[in-house]
Amino acid sequence: MDREQEEMQFLGLFEIYKESYKIIISWRKIFSQITLTLILPLTFIFLIHIEISNILFRRIMINTQEIFETQQGTQQYQKLSDIITSEWTTFLLFKLVYYTFLLIFSFLSTSAVVYTIASIYTSREVNFKSVMSVVPKVWKKLMVTFLCIFLAFFLYNIMAILVVIIWALFISYKTGGIATIVIIGILYFVGILYLTIVWQLASVVTVLEDSYGVKAMMKSNELIKGKMGISMLIFLKLNVSFFGIQFLFTNFVVKGWRLSLVDKTAYGILCFLLLSHLFLFGLVIQTVLYFVCKSYHHQSIDKSTLSDHLEVYHGEYEPLKDKDVQMENYHV
Repeated sequence: MDREQEEMQFLGLFEIYKESYKIIISWRKIFSQITLTLILPLTFIFLIHIEISNILFRRIMINTQEIFETQQGTQQYQKLSDIITSEWTTFLLFKLVYYTFLLIFSFLSTSAVVYTIASIYTSREVNFKSVMSVVPKVWKKLMVTFLCIFLAFFLYNIMAILVVIIWALFISYKTGGIATIVIIGILYFVGILYLTIVWQLASVVTVLEDSYGVKAMMKSNELIKGKMGISMLIFLKLNVSFFGIQFLFTNFVVKGWRLSLVDKTAYGILCFLLLSHLFLFGLVIQTVLYFVCKSYHHQSIDKSTLSDHLEVYHGEYEPLKDKDVQMENYHV
């Protein structure tokens, strides 16, 4: 990162993209190692989950349809009932294993990328071995932050369901009822996007600062003030790209029954490469956005102090204290 801290606040959308791209290209060796070790497995886990989930769920639906057409109390009905129970158990266990590995590799990938960019920012010598020795010790804090944001998403969705129920009971039949539900839907989407931004920046805060969980979320919320528009635009574009790749994989690989094996393989490889690049690019962007937000709020990050706290001391990762990363305000 060639820019000074106070210059970061002036970066626009394309400048943030350009800065992120420059970081990846300039340090392509270590980012390639991180990608091969952490991000490619993360991508594979996500895509193979879509394929396997579709197979398991399709079998459940076929057997469920068949049991509806079978007379109750017969031996065939009992056999189908046992099969469906077994298939649902397998499906749920698979989902549990999937989310476990997905979270582990997500936390490790986030730790690795954020730590690497912070090291680059402080001009520290950074190599793959030092990164990998630190990141496993940060994931527990990321887990706490994730659980807090998960609870926030859960409560938010409960509130949204209650609002929809109220709409259905008291407003839906009145004039303007449809317009009201459309507005509610738009507001719900904006709220989900906002929580996503808070989550992503809170993950960076968790890695770099001595804050995690609710405290990291509160700091993230403060950071995005004044940069809400550009933050929403960035994460909206990232999410649209993510769902676009997922749609492509689902329709041309998972459900592409009319395509040849060669075509499905080609589409699968394309989706795999696109998604792995998107994961890496997204993690770099959210870290760059953290520095942009810090600069916007005139919170100067002292490079020497940050470098000291990125050191691995007797094999232990030392998080940054509030006084080190929250910093002294500078004036421009």
